[in-house]
Formats: sequence, structure tokens, C-alpha cells
Amino acid sequence: MPLTALATAASVPSPRRRRSALLLVPALAATLAVPGHASAAPAGPPAPVPAPAPAPAPGKQAVATGYGGAVATVDRDASRTAIEVLKKGGNAMDAAVAAGATLGVTEPYVAALGGGGYMTYYDAERRKVHTVDGRETAPKTMREDSFVDPATGRAIPFDQAVTSGLSVGVPGTVAQWDTALRRFGTRDLGTLLKPAIRVAERGFVVDQEFHDQTATNEARFRDIVPTGQLFLPGGEPPAVGSTFRNPDLARTYRELARRGPGWMYHGALGREIVRTVRKPPVDPGATRNVRPGLMQDGDLGAFRSRTPEPTRASYRGLDVYGMPPSSSGGSTVGEALNILNNFRLDSKDPVKALHYYLEASKLAYADRGRYIGDPDKVDVPLKELLSKDFARERACLIKPGQAATAPVAPGSPDGDYAPCVPPGGTARALTYEGPQTTHLVVADRWGNVVAYNVTIEQFGGSGITVPGRGFLLNNELTDFTLQPPAPGSPADPNLPGPGKRPRSSMAPTIVLEDGRPRLALGTPGGSTIITTVLQILLNRIDLGMDLPAALAAPRATQRNTPQVFAEQAFIDRYGAALADRGHLLAPFPGPPAGVIGAATGLEFLRPGVVQAVAEPVRRGGGSALVVRPAE
Repeated sequence: MPLTALATAASVPSPRRRRSALLLVPALAATLAVPGHASAAPAGPPAPVPAPAPAPAPGKQAVATGYGGAVATVDRDASRTAIEVLKKGGNAMDAAVAAGATLGVTEPYVAALGGGGYMTYYDAERRKVHTVDGRETAPKTMREDSFVDPATGRAIPFDQAVTSGLSVGVPGTVAQWDTALRRFGTRDLGTLLKPAIRVAERGFVVDQEFHDQTATNEARFRDIVPTGQLFLPGGEPPAVGSTFRNPDLARTYRELARRGPGWMYHGALGREIVRTVRKPPVDPGATRNVRPGLMQDGDLGAFRSRTPEPTRASYRGLDVYGMPPSSSGGSTVGEALNILNNFRLDSKDPVKALHYYLEASKLAYADRGRYIGDPDKVDVPLKELLSKDFARERACLIKPGQAATAPVAPGSPDGDYAPCVPPGGTARALTYEGPQTTHLVVADRWGNVVAYNVTIEQFGGSGITVPGRGFLLNNELTDFTLQPPAPGSPADPNLPGPGKRPRSSMAPTIVLEDGRPRLALGTPGGSTIITTVLQILLNRIDLGMDLPAALAAPRATQRNTPQVFAEQAFIDRYGAALADRGHLLAPFPGPPAGVIGAATGLEFLRPGVVQAVAEPVRRGGGSALVVRPAE
């Protein structure tokens, strides 16, 4: 049942380039739980409303409800930065960029100047959703076989591909910030970097998550001289409760504020990055094989952020917008929702709903692997993948009581559809995609909304720090398919190539009702991002949970693999019933083991009231804040 619109808030005059509008804030439908209250238990199988969540990590709150703007991130300092910008009159895009820069300090293993990301943005004045694509690109000399060892004819070992200059794509974060602020912001980049500079200079308190991420990377960090010097102070991972400072990054941010983005793409910082990629600063005593990269100065100068049209899918009366290719997030979420539109789902039978969710995901992932790549380099049939007719053709393959054996073959999004057409082509194995990224959401008092994924790929990216600059470089090019297909096999849209963007699963998502924002959400998690966003939407829209419950509920991910990987709480609750339908469930192997994603979201509840939601416990819990808390 769709969420029903109720009322509008008073308009607020907007200054130059600030996006203002009458903000329509829908009320909850009667069939959905009121935030903060449990739904009545229906007859039959128990509805999938989780038990009360454990308390958030110390100093963080997972849910905040109030007025004047809201933010949810994984980090308290980043959330405070966003709120500071909103209180000083900045808009949602200003706050998102400032928070992203702060995450570059406090979450340096997932967010950095050396990475990239995707943004979706709701412009309240024009009532339109936009995207900003800052995905990294491959150097112009990269070939389909650049990751293949000529001695074996096989792709080099994955760990060697990760910790190498070869894996480093041209960083897109700074160009993305520049494009986003010029088009949608009200503050300059230099101003928005100031909070992050303060945090870098003063330091932040090391929590268990930061310590564990450092310890996981300790061996390879030791082998890269500037990385070990920065992240292993005293030769060891920083202790929980200690203060971690990054004066090199503070100086880099200051110079970026003064010189602007051209310093990276046409100036000295870019040349330093290229030198580091081409000759990684490896400790002379290390035995690790850290391969040099292919990047050249001209690769940075050629980089451009993109602003493609978002994907759109209609679901239960809502419009769900997401990132188009090179991300597979928007197309795969949209296709799965279109498939689910063919079935009636409700909270009285959660096992049935979850069965259809898993089967729809399986089909959509098959099509993702076959058809999605960088649209500037390969032909992506995006319109057909998101068509209702193609979804009906795919949905006809789902059996109510029996899971299909995975992997299933992709469909044929060719515009010629009929009921129950057998799938065509050959199933493609799921390529590895590092789960270590981060996501934030921001809304401002004018009704603008940002959902923003930023990443450097693995925890710690390539492991290579630019000497004296305080930030790690990404390993995004390992998101390509590293091994070209055998002769005669179907073409792979995600092979490496010159100037090409590797496929991503990032899915910053904005949901509108009657043209006004209702929900915004996203998560880290590599290829599990898509299923996490899907499951949260299913929980919220079909299964009657409020957003905090929808986000905290135990998760499962089906990515067209023989097994459904799930968190233990999901297996405990639904494993037996889903096994009866033929699903093979196994604990999610990670990393981190047993934990799928670390989502953030927000919802407009009633006139003027926004609820921000972060993870209560996953990956140490997140931080939700509002400008003026509700009583």
C-alpha cells in the first residue's frame, strides 16, 4: 500500500542558489507502524519486526527526529560537521560535501581524496532528482588484459592486484565536489573544508572499528613507507581511546582550499599522485610484490565528473530514483522492484515476501552481470532493463513455493517480450567487489536531500599513501573483471579499458511521493549494497516497519549465487521456512564476517519533521543528528 501524502510545510525564502520549495511531508499510511511504536502482531507467522536493538556505540545516537535539517553518517564528527553547516545556513549539498571531507579524516580507509563516489540529489525548488558521478577512471593506457600475468595467461592474484599502483583509478572525489557545489551548493569548497581541517589537526578518538580496520591492514601498511608512518604510529595500530591526528591531511586540505580542484587535476598534487602510482613507496626490506601503475599526468587532466539522468522505478505508488551506470545500483534496484510489483506482499506473510525478494534479486543480478558497464564505453540497454514488460517477463519465472537453482541465466532486454520466456545466455559468476565504502544522507530546511556514497574500495584502498599528503589511494580498478572471457564467450561489459569506469554497486537512493521526498537511503557493502537497499525498502513499504526497524532488521543477500548469505539473526528467524522453499542459507562470510552493510537513511514524517536513522550496532553504529530535535 503506498505511503499517502498529507500536507505541506510553509515555504522559506531562499538566498542565491539555495533550493527552496513548499515541502510536502506525507503522513504514514494507516497500515504502517508509527515511528517509535511497535506494530500490532498479526495472526500467522510473526512479522519481521526486530527485537529492540542494542544501544548505539558510546557517544552516538542511531535515530534523531526534528526540524531544520537532518543527517545520518557512520561517524559522529562527520554528522556534527553537517549539522554545523546547516545551522550556518548552508544547504544539503554543502553539508554533504563538508561531511564527506570530514569522513576523509575519521574514516580514511573508506573515504579519501584518493577515491570517488556517487551522489543523488533532490532539488526542492525544481522538484527534480539529479545525480553526480565521481567514479574513478582507468588510465588511458589500460587494456583488457592489464591485470593478466603474461607468464600464466591468468589474472594476477587478487591480493596482489589490490595492493598495487595498477589498481589505482584516477581519483574523482574532488571533481565531484566541485561539480556538486557549482551546480547545487551555496558555499565554496574552501569554507566547507574548514571543519575537516580542525578534526585533522585536533584529532579524533580511536574507536574499536578504526583500530580493527588498521589491524586488518597492518602487514601491508608496514610494507608501504608513508602508510606505515601515518597509520601505525609507534609501529603499531593506534590504541582504542587514543587520539589520532593527521597534520599532513590538514595541510593538504588547506592547500586544496587555496588552490582549488585544478591543483589535483592540472597541478602539483596530481603530479605527486602520478609519481606515487607509478613508483609505489615500498619499504626496501619488504618482500611484497607491489606492481607499478599505468597512470600519467594527462589522465588526471582528462578526468570529468558526470551528471547523468537518474534511474527511476515506480513501486507501490512511490518513485524510486537511483544511480545509473557506471553504477549498477539504480538499475538493479529498479529492476528488482519492477519484478516485485507483480506480486502482492504484506506483513502477514513475511516468509513469502522474503522469498520473492530473494528471487527478484537473483534475476536482477543475472542481468546486472551480463549488461551493466560504463555507458561511455559499452552499450547498456538501460531503458529495457527498467521496463515493466521486461520485468513481467522475468517475474513469470518465479515460482511461489520453490527457489530457482542459482546462478540463473540473464534475460533478453530486447524490447520483444512475451509471458514466461526462458532466460537466454549464460550465467556469469559474481565478480568480487570490496564491501568497504560509506554512505551518508542529508536534508536541509528547504527540502533538498542528498544521498552520497564515497569510497576508496577495500578497507585501506590500495594501501598506498601519497607521501606527505595524509591520504590513501583507491584500488577501484579491481572492480573490473580482471580475467577476460574465453574466446567465443559472451562479451563482458566490465572489462578494463582506457578511460573506462569500473562497474559499481553503490546505490544512493531517493524515494519521492507525489514529487516530494519521502525517503533517502544507502549503504556500504560492495555488491551487497543493492540487496540491502532493496530489503530496507521491502521492510518499510511492504512489511509495515518504521524506518529504524527497517534499517536494523537482520539481512540476507542473494546475488545470483548458489547460496543465500545472511546474518545469523536472519537465519535463526527465517532459515527453516526459506529452506522449505529451496533456499540454501549460509552465514555471510564478510568482511566483516556476519555483518551486511552499514546503512543510513532519513524519512519525512509529517510537516516540518524529518527522522534521520543510522545503524544501531553494525560496524560500531552510526550517528544521526538533527538541527532542532523534536520534543
